[in-house]
Amino acid sequence: MDIVKLIPSKVPELYLETEHISPDVFAGKTAQQIGELHVHMGNQTYKLSDYFTIEGKGGATAADTKIVIAGDVSKVKYIGMKMTAGEVEVLGNADMYVGAWMAGGKLLVKGSVDSFAGIAMTGGELVIEGNAKNYIGAAYRGDWRGMQGGKLVVKGNVGSDVGSNINGGTIEIGGNADVHLATHAEGGKIIVGGVAKGRVGGQMVKGEIYVLGGVERMMPSYKYDHDEEVELNGKKMNFQVYYGDLGERHGKRKGEIVYGKIFIATGAAEAESEGKTEARAERRAKLNEKQVAQMAEAFKTNAEPSVQEVRTYIYDTFGFDLKPMQVSRLIDSMKR
Repeated sequence: MDIVKLIPSKVPELYLETEHISPDVFAGKTAQQIGELHVHMGNQTYKLSDYFTIEGKGGATAADTKIVIAGDVSKVKYIGMKMTAGEVEVLGNADMYVGAWMAGGKLLVKGSVDSFAGIAMTGGELVIEGNAKNYIGAAYRGDWRGMQGGKLVVKGNVGSDVGSNINGGTIEIGGNADVHLATHAEGGKIIVGGVAKGRVGGQMVKGEIYVLGGVERMMPSYKYDHDEEVELNGKKMNFQVYYGDLGERHGKRKGEIVYGKIFIATGAAEAESEGKTEARAERRAKLNEKQVAQMAEAFKTNAEPSVQEVRTYIYDTFGFDLKPMQVSRLIDSMKR
């Protein structure tokens, strides 16, 4: 396998769109030819060699080509987009759309990525060793086809809307998952090693979600059905099985349940319940005078902040999940 090494030589002023960084495009090209490939930043077009030093050459085919990006590319988008074979290895962080529409091959990111990694992928293996943000393995904006095949692994935590519209393939998350996991799912499998926040499997028609650390807020449209022993990644585990989304459309198949399923590891719900009262008390705690003063300073240029703006600021800054009525009273006190 021939290796092409890309060494970042210049940090983009904005964000660089590099849909040509793919074994399919690099195959059969010399380092000079690869350097001539165009990239975009805003409304400007540049050459790949303007931002990378290029070593090596592409293989005869995509399957014979490996790309190594030796450095941090946190401001570089579309790495491995639509690749069908070969390998890509990123030795740092990357921006949005890593492995988007990926159909084959292997893509490894040693760091973390931004949103939309692996959207609508149909095959191949995408592994992210750090964290990932939102819409991982989901559908593109406005589309109904999310991940359809392949395997997507995030060893850290993920953001919201992961696996939206998924209908095939597997997503494995080593850490925690934010809200709206597997919304509109019509198939596929998602495994969460940590805790999943609320709104898991909303409007889910088919598919399976396994949560080892428990669901923070289970949707009321899911119903507990039975306990079941499942072999997951070579290890047998006991799960509580929930069927749902009971308020969503479902296909009609004689003698077969086609609802989506959420599997919660036995013991996770109990462990979560034990700490819930204390956690809720902490989240609902009142701000002290110093914190109120800090909040007032943050909004001094905004005469009419909304309840949601202030509520989000309080949660992000102090970790308190105050009720809207509490926040409204705080806003009134700031006006006095």
